[in-house]
Amino acid sequence: MRNLKVKIAYNGSAYHGFQLQDNGNSIQAEIHKALRRLLYENIGIFGCSRTDTGVHAKEFYFNFHTKNKIPCDGFLQGMNTLLPSDIVVLSCEEADEGFHARFDAKEKTYEYLILNSKLKDPFLNNLAFHYPYKLDASEMNEHIQAFVGEHDFRAFCKAETIPKLSTTVREVFWGKAFRENDFVKIQISGSGFLHNMVRIIVGTLIYAQQGKYSFKDLEQVVAGKNRSNAGITAPAHGLYLLKVIY
Repeated sequence: MRNLKVKIAYNGSAYHGFQLQDNGNSIQAEIHKALRRLLYENIGIFGCSRTDTGVHAKEFYFNFHTKNKIPCDGFLQGMNTLLPSDIVVLSCEEADEGFHARFDAKEKTYEYLILNSKLKDPFLNNLAFHYPYKLDASEMNEHIQAFVGEHDFRAFCKAETIPKLSTTVREVFWGKAFRENDFVKIQISGSGFLHNMVRIIVGTLIYAQQGKYSFKDLEQVVAGKNRSNAGITAPAHGLYLLKVIY
């Protein structure tokens, strides 16, 4: 039995996230359909993360087991023929039998893309969050450091999911914010993230730009573990899974 490690990228605008859903189409469902057509097997895949509705990925991994002997270059070509145009297979390689795309991931980096201009860009619809008021990227870069380290991020998690979790403690390795022309990019890397955690951190950083929080306030919000003290949940369409390290 082969264990294949596959890297993909996708535009999540038309999907209810990566994970299989009862009430809508998902990235995983499209991959399952393509795998059945290509390999003639009913194959389940293991994804590296569960991205929400409308979230994108520039680098996403999954693995699956198969008896099919198709070479990796043939797999890549076949899948890209069968998949919708908003999902692309970037690479395929043989993995150790015990490899698991989710549990073996050591570090994940997300990027949040903000179009910081007075006017919207119709060509970036569903690909960036438009925020028309001036953002100070240098100050945001200072503020994001309040989230670095191992903390209980209960205040930065979708409340309904907390009872299902064994712990809300997560470690953020690094975070940074920077400007590229009309875009402000916020990148944050860690061992794992809670549901909506990155989007709530971004919303909280935007609140800080509005004068609602100082750096000390942000540290207290993290320590307070109260969702109502944090900022809004930024829209999903600005969020990208940027990189996964194994």
